[in-house]
Amino acid sequence: MSQPVETIAQLFYQAAQRDLPDALAVKRNGVYEPISHAEFVARVERLALAMAARGLKVGDRVAIMSENRPEWAIADFACAIQGLPDVTVYATLNPAQAAFILKDSQSRWVLCSDRMQLDKVLAHWDQLPGLEAAILMDGDLPDGTGRNLALWSDLQREGQAMEARRPEVRAWGDQRKASDLLTLIYTSGTTGDPKGAMLTHGNLVSNVLASLEAVRMEEGHRCLSFLPLTHIFERMAGHFLMVHIGSSIYYAESVNTVAADLMEVKPTVIASVPRIYEKVFGRIYEGVASASPVKRLIFHWSMVAGRRVVPQLYLGQTPSGWNGFCYGIARKLVFDKISARLGGRMQLAISGGAPLGPKIMEFFWIVGLPILEGYGLTESSPVITINRFGQVVPGCVGPPIYKDYAGRPFVKIAEDGEILCQGPNIMLGYWNNEQATQEAIDADGYLHTGDIGHQDDQGRLYITDRKKEIIVTSGGKKVAPQPLENLLKGDKYISQAVLIGDQRNFITALIVPNFDSLVRWAGYKKITFASHAELILNPLVIAKVGSRVERINEHLSNYERIKKIALLDQEMTLEGGQLTPSLKVKRRIVNQMYAAQIEAMYSEPKK
Repeated sequence: MSQPVETIAQLFYQAAQRDLPDALAVKRNGVYEPISHAEFVARVERLALAMAARGLKVGDRVAIMSENRPEWAIADFACAIQGLPDVTVYATLNPAQAAFILKDSQSRWVLCSDRMQLDKVLAHWDQLPGLEAAILMDGDLPDGTGRNLALWSDLQREGQAMEARRPEVRAWGDQRKASDLLTLIYTSGTTGDPKGAMLTHGNLVSNVLASLEAVRMEEGHRCLSFLPLTHIFERMAGHFLMVHIGSSIYYAESVNTVAADLMEVKPTVIASVPRIYEKVFGRIYEGVASASPVKRLIFHWSMVAGRRVVPQLYLGQTPSGWNGFCYGIARKLVFDKISARLGGRMQLAISGGAPLGPKIMEFFWIVGLPILEGYGLTESSPVITINRFGQVVPGCVGPPIYKDYAGRPFVKIAEDGEILCQGPNIMLGYWNNEQATQEAIDADGYLHTGDIGHQDDQGRLYITDRKKEIIVTSGGKKVAPQPLENLLKGDKYISQAVLIGDQRNFITALIVPNFDSLVRWAGYKKITFASHAELILNPLVIAKVGSRVERINEHLSNYERIKKIALLDQEMTLEGGQLTPSLKVKRRIVNQMYAAQIEAMYSEPKK
């Protein structure tokens, strides 16, 4: 295991030497079925042999349109070993969006998880001149399509018929170089068409090794995988890194079953975007709100005890004295029970993809689930910075994973506050888009992240906001929306918030209430309603949520204060088009969809 790892092929074969009985596990017929390392390697090599026999050659692109499952991992490693850059397509994209990526990447093959994904491809196949074959992982092939279709099981059988040639696959892996193109990952496309970031073996391997050095994880973990593998964060942290350290990877049935899967799998580590942690936080507080007065009192006393010691927890210290004694009681009375609902064995959670509210981070650390927040983007493979154990600072995304690289600062701040990064993790560029590449990577090799931030005297990075999302009021004041939105989402009556105000004379907010809390409050107040849409029109309800916003306004500068709000009756979702697949807000789309509500807020004098 001591040989240096430079490619994903080497990473895979070194990890397989551990021979875990449950390298991967997936739920079938209500039961998690383990896949050993030996079987994992066999399926990867059989698939690679079958793809080569059917004519795929080094450099050909193979698209994966699938939810998280063992076949995703098997296909990923088979492509990496064979030298086939894979193109990852979110399973949640609509047919036209998926077809754009297949056409732009000139994918020769596409691997589809089920008939729904395959039907997306069939609907646009006529516009995909480069596409030669589609493979179906689950289900039956449709008749009469006139297309070159095959079953995943067929490829496995074809590979098994060449069992004696499996050593050839390992030899193919030996031919891979760190500079080889590994994958095309298309950005979410919050503005314009998505662009395919070209990431090499070396990009991902360097990020795995540097992240591991920062977090210092040992082998023997069990990971629950639920963030889409198409997302670079899960691909690196929940997939390549977990395989490298010998973690067992259990695939959640879906994002909606995570709560039940945590109880069943009992993972020791997870990686997620903040939205998932926010939802868990909201559900726990909702459970507290519906508990008896005595239980609510105990919970709130326990949280006070936790807040007194959390600065010590961030520094890796064991709380002592009277505060430590009280916290120990709080753990037994409350926090150990919450921890049990998360599986009871969690040692580490990693957060990335968007800013994590300090209130959310504080809560999980108090409960006993340490969250390490990091920062990065698809184009940087993705990790640029991450908090370390014993050095956690809320609201900070940690020090860079390298201080310097090749004699230059790994991270530096431009004159306008933009965060720049250069190093072994930075993409080659955007696929077939030289103009976008030149806009993203300057002549000195620094990636322009599009994020605004600053570093403290310890080198720790703080993200202020997206460069393109900074609100500039008509009075010239600059307001960063994300920190204020995180403050709003920390309130038990608020689930989602989007700040408005660019080129306007004051700030407003679109707010999706936490309807569990709001409905319970409405019951106390004897407010009757037939739907959420009717509830949010009630003046008492508007005033209630407005009073929660005013609590936050008290701590803001006058130009940052939210002068008006508009309540929305439905959560903003990926399916509804308001969120990207990585659950970031599509501000342009939100502005268009809720134009009437926004204009109404500005049609009357502010408060």
